[in-house]
Amino acid sequence: MIRREIGNTGEKVSALGFGCMRLPTLDEQSIDVEEATRMLRFAVDNGVDYVDTAWGYHNGQSEPFVGQALQNGYREKVNLATKLPSWLIKSREDMDYYLNEQLKRLRTDVIDFYLIHSLNKRFWKNLTEHDIFDFMDSALSSGRIKHIGFSFHDTIDVFKEIIDSYDWEFCQIQYNFLDTEHQAGFEGLKYAAGKGIGIVVMEPLRGGKLASNVREDILSIWRSTGIERSPAAWALRWVWNDPAVGVVLSGMSNMDQVKENIATAREALPDSLSASELAIVERVSEEYKKSIRVNCTGCNYCMPCPNGVAIPSCLEFFNDAYMFDSIEDHKNAYLRLIKEESRASNCIECGRCEELCPQGIPIIESLKEVAALFE
Repeated sequence: MIRREIGNTGEKVSALGFGCMRLPTLDEQSIDVEEATRMLRFAVDNGVDYVDTAWGYHNGQSEPFVGQALQNGYREKVNLATKLPSWLIKSREDMDYYLNEQLKRLRTDVIDFYLIHSLNKRFWKNLTEHDIFDFMDSALSSGRIKHIGFSFHDTIDVFKEIIDSYDWEFCQIQYNFLDTEHQAGFEGLKYAAGKGIGIVVMEPLRGGKLASNVREDILSIWRSTGIERSPAAWALRWVWNDPAVGVVLSGMSNMDQVKENIATAREALPDSLSASELAIVERVSEEYKKSIRVNCTGCNYCMPCPNGVAIPSCLEFFNDAYMFDSIEDHKNAYLRLIKEESRASNCIECGRCEELCPQGIPIIESLKEVAALFE
């Protein structure tokens, strides 16, 4: 397994990280502990030494599972990462409470890579008001954590503000060949790396959308290269091609995915894709983007909506439904994840969003299309 540096931490970790958010399940609630343990230990036995979990994954079951699965000598073989649930913090004391509980759940005395989870402007404001800086300094000095970082979901401006606010050691961002300008994106990756901050990449396969049930026209482009490489392997190799990237997380759900990703990671050298290979990835990206119905960049200038519509999220589900040719799946996800009061049909056509949109999108008409498709 190729090992890569995480910024200026002095640590080298496996290029592939095992993400524990999409473990195999017996039903919607319960992790298949036997199979998930087999997968995780197989990965570790084959060189994966970065294991990533969080307080809320699998309805709170992921951390206890990881703590159990890493018994019998496996804890000593890995770098363990978990995250402070930033949305649950209401006081400075809460921060210590969750960290100490996580140490118990994970059956360990120290967490190697600790992240402030899912930062956006609102969460960050709340955390700074409750003295997150003192907590991070305390957690490091007490030895409960080795390295401090954060995961991120907001705009590039917010990302830079957070990066500049503390002596971070690493950050975790969504990054793949479709999301180079989404959230932190390529600009954020280079900004952080330029300051010596390690880069952990999540969603390299965009939640599996770049790897499974791939459109036939996209598959034909991959096949045209004559290279025996799956869509998942193409997408992962593209992320690993950037020398600034440290570890790439994959939320693996079955043993076949584990084995394939390990095999791909063994070729995960920076700058190892040829110019023609990079051109093919760009061609695939362009083909996907031709299916985008609304040119929304997720800048959030339209927010907050006076009537509570989650405009960027509604448009994102709408675009993805066509981009990945999976309308029914995205309809189900839209109805499950977008609260009823925040759905597109709640638009009252006040026009405020259109006045603020830098892309000049006819948002009112677009929301009508979203409602017609999903609601």
